[in-house]
Amino acid sequence: MEVEELEKRKSRKITSSSPSSALINNLDDGCLMHIFSFLSPIPDRYNTALVCHRWCYLACHPRLWLRVDRSVQDFSEPGVFPNIEEAVSAARPGDTILIAAGGSHLASNIQIKKPLCLIGGGELPDETTVICLRGSDSALEFLSTCKLTNLTVKAELGCCLLHRSGRLIIDECILQCESNPLDYLSCPIVSTAGSGVLPSNLKSDGDSISVSHTRIEGGAKAVLTSGDLALQQVRVIYARTCLYFWFDVDCR
Repeated sequence: MEVEELEKRKSRKITSSSPSSALINNLDDGCLMHIFSFLSPIPDRYNTALVCHRWCYLACHPRLWLRVDRSVQDFSEPGVFPNIEEAVSAARPGDTILIAAGGSHLASNIQIKKPLCLIGGGELPDETTVICLRGSDSALEFLSTCKLTNLTVKAELGCCLLHRSGRLIIDECILQCESNPLDYLSCPIVSTAGSGVLPSNLKSDGDSISVSHTRIEGGAKAVLTSGDLALQQVRVIYARTCLYFWFDVDCR
C-alpha cells in the first residue's frame, strides 16, 4: 500500500509540473493575446514569442503589432507591409509597428497623425536604419503622440524627425545628420509645436519631446525649436566616439 501511495504522489507531481497543464496554457487564444497586449513590445512581448509555437503565433499576431519587412515576398499575409508609409497608413491609433532589422528603410516626409509606437526589430538600434531621402524635409513628421525606440534615423539635409504636435518619446535611438558643408541647414530634431502653423484640429495641449539614451551625431544642434517649446533638463554622457543625450523639450 505504501509503494502504491508513493507512486500516486510521484505521478501527481509530474502532472502538476508538466508545462501542458500550466494554468496559463488553459486559457484560450483570445485571453492570452489580451494578456500579451499589456506587455511592452520590446523586450517582453518579443521574448514571449520564444516560449513555444503557440505563444510565437499569438505574440506576433497583427492584432498586437504590424510589421515592416522588405524581405517578405507575399504581402497578402495580414499585418505585414513592404515599407513604413504603408504600415503607418494601415495602422490604427495605439498600434505598434515593428520595423525589420537589416538593410535600410527609405522614408520621406511620412506624416504620423495618430498615436503609434515604432520599434526597430534588431538587438541594437544600428541594426534597423531609416534613411531620409535627399530633398525631403524630414524622414518622419509627427502630429500626434508617438514613441520611437531602437531605431537609427539618418538624414543628409533637413532633419531626421520633425515634431509638429503631441508628445514625442525617443528612447535608445541613433539620430545622424550626414557630414557635409551645409551642416548648418540640418538638425536631428526640429520642433515647430506651438508656432501657430497647424490647423486647430491638429493642435495639442500637451506638446513635448522626451529624449533618453539616444546618440545624436552631426547637424547644427541636437534640437531646433521655433514654437513655444524650449530645451530643458539636459544630460549628456561623453563616450569615445559619440555623445548620448537625455533631455526634454517642453513649454518655456
